[in-house]
Amino acid sequence: MTLSIWFSLFIICILGAMSPGPSLAVVAKHSLAGGRLHGIVTSWAHAMGVGFYALLTLLGLAVVLKQSPTLFTAISYAGAGYLAYLGVNALRSKGGIAAKLKAGKSTSLLEAARDGLMISLLNPKLALFFLALFSQFVAVGTESVSRSIIVATPLLVDGLWYTLIAIVLSRPKVLEVLRTKAQWIDRLSGVVLILLALRVVYLV
Repeated sequence: MTLSIWFSLFIICILGAMSPGPSLAVVAKHSLAGGRLHGIVTSWAHAMGVGFYALLTLLGLAVVLKQSPTLFTAISYAGAGYLAYLGVNALRSKGGIAAKLKAGKSTSLLEAARDGLMISLLNPKLALFFLALFSQFVAVGTESVSRSIIVATPLLVDGLWYTLIAIVLSRPKVLEVLRTKAQWIDRLSGVVLILLALRVVYLV
């Protein structure tokens, strides 16, 4: 795997992590209610679920590529369509990140970890996202090291991004800036996701 290919993987992973959704809501809830440590525990439990999905998706796509290249191509096009769909939704978003930053009732660290793990494992959109994401990388990730990198990248990006969110939410001034820029973050993410979808179609 070349550095440029990995960088494309990294960009899609960070955009996926940044996209406002139930995962952000859960991390925000525990960060605001329980404090920084609760948010960090929630973040890395969520990342473990992401890594599990990434591994299953990579192994499944590798089997499909080997047994039916035509089906793999169809999955790649479907994946490009889903990336474009995410991009359009991001462009049309009105609530943005600010709508997800709400406090909840303080819980134990074990409950924070449980919520973080389950919100990723029980999110069917995560599986669709990885199908869209990995369809363009599985062909170049035939070696064990490359496959490890493909799985580790979304896990680490997800964990580090939500750790950053947990830290930011403990600083009120930074939180206010994030609220005011939320729609711009959505719009930028939308444009990049649509461009990445076009790239997938071009490569297929």
